[in-house]
Amino acid sequence: MFAAERRQLILEMVRANGAVSLRELARVVQTSEVTVRRDVRALEAEGLLDRRHGGAVLPGGFTRESGFPQKSHLATAEKTAIADLAAGLVEEGEAIVVGAGTTTQELARRLARVPGLTVVTNSLLVAQALAHANRVEVVMTGGTLRGSNYALVGSGAEQSLQGLRVSKAFISGSGLTAERGLSTSNMLSASVDRALVQAAAEVVVLADHTKLGTDTMFQTVPTEEITRLVTDEPPGHDDRAGAELQALADQGVQIAVAGASGGAAGRPGPGDEAGPARQQRRDVPLPGPRRQVPGAGPGLRTAASLDQGTGAEQRARVADLRRR
Repeated sequence: MFAAERRQLILEMVRANGAVSLRELARVVQTSEVTVRRDVRALEAEGLLDRRHGGAVLPGGFTRESGFPQKSHLATAEKTAIADLAAGLVEEGEAIVVGAGTTTQELARRLARVPGLTVVTNSLLVAQALAHANRVEVVMTGGTLRGSNYALVGSGAEQSLQGLRVSKAFISGSGLTAERGLSTSNMLSASVDRALVQAAAEVVVLADHTKLGTDTMFQTVPTEEITRLVTDEPPGHDDRAGAELQALADQGVQIAVAGASGGAAGRPGPGDEAGPARQQRRDVPLPGPRRQVPGAGPGLRTAASLDQGTGAEQRARVADLRRR
């Protein structure tokens, strides 16, 4: 394929999806990431797109939101690795909330094997993934259906979450920066995501490396409220993504990195020694402001550490949501 043809195809993909990773571009145009990176630089010089950490986006600073059909075909390997790692954070008998998104949908498919789990969600795709799980109870919020991502949004969704308390919230978005935290391109989605976060003792963000350093219009979760980030290994040449991860870690976010082999490596914080490049989940707790539950220690907490909100009490709150 000639350079002009490659660049036209790259431009069409970015225009259709809003943001595309270099890995995905290289796969579609059937060439190396080095060649694709050169093409992206040339297109950026012409003002046709902007380079972002490990990918390309529409010009203008803030990326627009892609629809579900486009998102579902982006960074699929990375989303699978992230979902595999995130599923290991969920314990038997917990009550959690799971937001809308293609990565959270992948997570939901793995949660079907966790016995005694209660999942509150505003996502039809998450609910569908768990619909036939015999040992998982699914609670849907109210709200108005937003067809582009199959999520329930609006005041009905937000009101149905009031008074709810669960152990963890698993949430995704369109961009993540250390300065501003998690953000998304749609106001209604952002508002419901904030309500989901407020219901949880811990906030776990699922974001592949292409979202690192990307800032979108509506803030969902400020950095100081993010307990943990589960992401994938950025390409070796992507120094900016690595710097963004370190900046998040410096602000107290625990980083879990899913490797290409399905394992994980924690990102060392100040004073930590660098370990092997691939390990079976090594998370590094770092100091920083974090929402604490009375009596709970540092690091990741389980449902049992909630302020007496365990077992029957926690499920009663979920049952109350279901009756609304």
